[in-house]
Amino acid sequence: MKSTNLTDHFLIAMPAMDDPFFSRSLIYIAEHNEQGALGLIVNRPTDLNLATLLEKINIPLKPSESISLSLFPICFGGPVQTNRGFVLHRPLGTWQSTLNINENVGLTSSLDVLHAVARDGQPHEIMVTLGYSGWGAGQLEQELAQNTWLTVPAEPAILFDTPFEERLPSALERLGIDFANLSEKAGHA
Repeated sequence: MKSTNLTDHFLIAMPAMDDPFFSRSLIYIAEHNEQGALGLIVNRPTDLNLATLLEKINIPLKPSESISLSLFPICFGGPVQTNRGFVLHRPLGTWQSTLNINENVGLTSSLDVLHAVARDGQPHEIMVTLGYSGWGAGQLEQELAQNTWLTVPAEPAILFDTPFEERLPSALERLGIDFANLSEKAGHA
């Protein structure tokens, strides 16, 4: 199968997806290469908020940031390493451990980005997840051949500005599709 780089794309779970981790999920692919793929589920907020998470990991929170961060939910990013946090952010910045996804968006797994958010409120366009979604070499390509996922180039506004419950429909809209009209069966031409 011809290899396609889906970095900076959304994966949209097809209606037949019965895996409870991925059913009705929208995944942002942060990296896709010959070794596999890494993505974050971006439409599954948890009951945990950022202020509580920062408190749990002993990052002091500037009082002026406390209220806004207590309203900021942490997302379930996927079933791999659910005890580890990932910060999707714009702009890139200069953090210790950042994967530059494109010229504007980065994925950081080091604590320095959370210290900056707690202290300065920057970067202000962020999404924090616990865990990630991962695929081994060729695994995602095989799932795509089995019509498990739809793909569409990602839109930063969906990641950073769209309410969680509207993210999946917004990504489908980019393809001109309404989820209610999406068939469980797929054909091949």
